[in-house]
Order: sequence, then structure tokens, then C-alpha cells
Amino acid sequence: METASEAGVIKQHLIDPEICIRCNTCEATCPVGAITHDDRNYVVRADVCNYCMACIAPCPTGSIDNWRTVPKVRAYDIAEQLTWDELPPELTPEQLAAEGVTPEAAASVAAEPVLAVKPESAAGEAPFNSAAFGASVPPWSAAHAYTNLFGPKNPTTATVAGNVNCTEAGFHNQTHHIVLDFGAIPFPVLEGQSIGIVPPGVDANGRPHVARQYSVASPRNGERPGYNNVSLTVKRVTEDHHGRPTRGVASNYLCDLKVGDAVQVIGPFGQSFLMPNHPKSHIVMICTGTGSAPMRAMTEWRRRLRKSGKFEGGKLMLFFGARTREELPYFGPLQSLPKDFIDINFAFSRTPGQPKKYVQDLLHERAVDLVPLLSDPNSHFYVCGLKAMEEGVLLALRDVAVGADLDWDAAIGPALKREGRLHLETY
Repeated sequence: METASEAGVIKQHLIDPEICIRCNTCEATCPVGAITHDDRNYVVRADVCNYCMACIAPCPTGSIDNWRTVPKVRAYDIAEQLTWDELPPELTPEQLAAEGVTPEAAASVAAEPVLAVKPESAAGEAPFNSAAFGASVPPWSAAHAYTNLFGPKNPTTATVAGNVNCTEAGFHNQTHHIVLDFGAIPFPVLEGQSIGIVPPGVDANGRPHVARQYSVASPRNGERPGYNNVSLTVKRVTEDHHGRPTRGVASNYLCDLKVGDAVQVIGPFGQSFLMPNHPKSHIVMICTGTGSAPMRAMTEWRRRLRKSGKFEGGKLMLFFGARTREELPYFGPLQSLPKDFIDINFAFSRTPGQPKKYVQDLLHERAVDLVPLLSDPNSHFYVCGLKAMEEGVLLALRDVAVGADLDWDAAIGPALKREGRLHLETY
């Protein structure tokens, strides 16, 4: 019997630009490089996507889970998808028939389940894919997360309650700690969740700016305990990854805000990058730059629980990387935390006169302390920062396990993913 694909019709994977928050989770997760983006839209290459489904669960908004039945020769190409403000409607039976697609073939592909396939290298073996070990389920003891309370078409308004540069005074690469107050509007967030900020104005094409995603840096009961507010860690973007001058739309907008200014917010987002609540849980946090935001939230919630006498036990380890000490957010406050509360490890890659050191180097150095944590079902690992760090961190964790005769590939790695104990949020 002829399959729908053989009949020239496919179920094309598409991303809904109306609800996509451009968080880069899908592109970072895709193991075959089928997803790409410009400064506005994230899109899927029909000729590369193999329906492995790795991107579906991690998407915080569900924008990734969209499909259209189309003739194979008329699949929507990248250039066309990048112009969309909304998804195209399903083609009618008449439109499909005009392209030579029979009603039977169209019905067949529409009814076909999309089955996950395992990507393989040219040699037939699956390559090391760090994203494959990231969990898409939360820790079993995590609190219930509320998501998508406010969308792009119905944002809520927050008021700026504070905006301070949290890097050293005079340092040209500014990172700001920004507090947003929601007043009487319910906006519950948990440590590890994120929100979307909608910059005012329009882009170069005259279209409204899309929301930019930022991890929440405050614990569940607010930046100020008992208040309906959240904090963000925002780096002022003045150059691109190649060092060329540029001006980040949302980052500069946020860093220039004054107390009392109104901000359009959507979200919250995130259902899996959440901290465990059971008292015996250990948390290992690995981050770079503004990837420290969710780690600050988790650390502060643990600190408040400890201060109240409601939490004992459970180790906290932090591996924090930056180019220099001067551009490290929250350096001063981190130094004041009790040593018996949190084990802090810094890595600086551009300190004059010193060898380059990255967070993965620290993981190797602390292998003797990480081995028992990798073996402990109460341990949870969180990685947040630039995408470039992800593979190095996962390979370092695997090296630590293998060095202690632990089976990473068949036991440790799969268990961390299955039990929601290894979470990756890189961009």
C-alpha cells in the first residue's frame, strides 16, 4: 500500500510565531539542526526535520507543537516561514487536489501519528548529544507551576520597583538587577521559571517587537518577601557574539528603566526547570553570566527556609563562570553567604596573568565531591548559561562518573533525565 509520503504529501512541522517567545529551547534541543531563526521567527527545515520530537516537551508555550498537511514539493521553506506573523491555515481538500494529492493520501497523513526517531551519525552510531540528557519533567517534589497566565495578545502590566547595576561600578559590561511589581494582579512564579518582556515600539519592518524571555532571579515569595514582585538579571547587550557593535532591544530597554515605569509582561513560563522541595535534596547549580538568575532564586529560597528554621539538610553547590570577577553578577552577596550553607566555586576565563578556567574545569577539580552526588537519587543538577557551555559541562559530568566506575551512558545519565534531576537551560 502506498504511504502518504510516497504519494507526495507530508505532515510538516511548524512553529507558531504568535505564541513563540523566542527562548531558543527548540533550536538548542534539536539534535539534527532542523531549527533555525532570524531576529524575529524560529522556523523548521522540512528537509532536515526527522520527527524525533526532542523539541516538543521542553517548549514552555506549546508553540513548537504545530503541523500542517502539505504536498511534499510545496512544503513551506525557511524564507517564507521567516516572514510569518501567524501560522497559515490548513490547505483545503480542493487546494491539495490541485497539487495532485488525493483525498485518501491527505486523510492518511493527517491521521498518522508522529513517531519519534533516533538521530544517527553517518557511521550509524548516535553522536554525543548533551541536550538528550536534559529532563523535560520536573523533580517529583517540585511545587505546582502556573504557566501562560498572560500571552502575547493579553499581556499584563508591572511597575519597576528597582533597577541597579549589580556588577562593579565603572565596569563597561553592565548587568542589572531589576525588580518588577505586579500590584494586585496575581502572577505566581517559582524558582527556575521565566517571564517575557514586551519592549515598546516596532522593529525595522514596522511590526511590534516580540517578547524576550528572562529567567526569574527571585524566590517564590518575591524579591521582597511577601510582596507580589519578581527580579530579573539583565545584561546590557552592546555587541554581538562576534564582537561587532549592536544594541539589544529588550536588554537596553530594561536596563534604562526608571522606578515607576510600566512594563508589559507575559508568562510565566516553564514547567520542568524547577527546584525540589523535599528536605534531603541536594542541588548542584552550574551557570555562566546571567544564567545565574535561576540559581540566585533557588539559593535565596533555601536561605530563607534555613533562616526560618524550616529546612535542614541537603547540600548546595554552585559552579559560577564569567570572563572576569568584575563582570560576575552578585559577586559581593555570594561572598557573604555562610560556607556551611553553600559550596561556591568560581571560574574566570579572562583574568590577566592567569590561565583560562571554565566551569567544566571546576567540575573535574571537584570530582571527589561530585561522585557521591551523582550516585545519590536525592541529587539534582541545573545548568544555565550560554549554549556553548552545555556540551563541556555534560562531558565533564560524564568524565567524573566514568572516572569513578559509574556507568553514565546506561545508568546515571538516563536516570537523571527520567527522574527530572538534570535540567538544561542554555541559549
